[in-house]
Amino acid sequence: MKQRLYILSLLFLLAACQENKKEQFARLVQEWQGKEIVFPQDMAFTRFVTEQVEYRIPDAEYKVLIYVDSTGCTSCKLQLPKWKELIAHVDSTTNSNIPFIFVFQSKDDKELRYILKRDNFDRPVCIDRDSRLDKLNKFPQDITFQTFLLDKNNKVKVIGNPVHNLAVRALYLKQIAGVQHKEILAKTTLEPEKSEYDLGTVKEGTTKKQTIAVRNTGITVFKLTGFTTSCDCTEATCNWKELQPGESGTITVSYEAEQPGDFYRTVEIYGNIPNNSLMVSFIGTVK
Repeated sequence: MKQRLYILSLLFLLAACQENKKEQFARLVQEWQGKEIVFPQDMAFTRFVTEQVEYRIPDAEYKVLIYVDSTGCTSCKLQLPKWKELIAHVDSTTNSNIPFIFVFQSKDDKELRYILKRDNFDRPVCIDRDSRLDKLNKFPQDITFQTFLLDKNNKVKVIGNPVHNLAVRALYLKQIAGVQHKEILAKTTLEPEKSEYDLGTVKEGTTKKQTIAVRNTGITVFKLTGFTTSCDCTEATCNWKELQPGESGTITVSYEAEQPGDFYRTVEIYGNIPNNSLMVSFIGTVK
């Protein structure tokens, strides 16, 4: 009961914080735009944490720095399959000219090695043992603001995590390759049947699926651009791309119960709606 009350209290606080997200983002953009990122001179890179490799940060027109601290769920933060998908897309549009620099703090090398091998992520990564990169630059504590698109002088062009936020992804692609939406869509409104779902008790090692319904309550067509999830243990899929005014559609959310304890996960639905996305949350307990 106490754990469930804790989750409900956390949800209340998160809801209150949503109102300040825009202000926080605007402040961080103003603070970090044009700021130079300083790299230690002797950064060491490895594959799968164990195999040291020769790697030097290339002198390129643009580069992406992904910094991941050691707090919280490592797998949730990394979302490596989504990074592989984004890197493949960028490579296809830029002839592989954009380096992606992954720098991780590690609270558990064994866990990090397992995640890298599980996701077959064989790119060079730097393990920032003494938080040197963070100490030199004093990154924001929020994981969603620890990723940067840098220019050839290592100055920040875009701040934000493009695999956690599709609007930020669009900014990266526009800056890197001039990719932008040609069609400007009129805004509509989208309402979920419920904004929060309680999945109850989920057995460890199993997958729980939940069907959610959303309805276009506006006067123009809703066009879906994609989903993001708070963790790679959560996936959202649907068999439609558009909803006419007044039309409803269903989305299937799958949650893979990896470890015991209470959980809070979110799915963001992106499209031509205010703030560009709509968040639905899921709570429960893994036993």
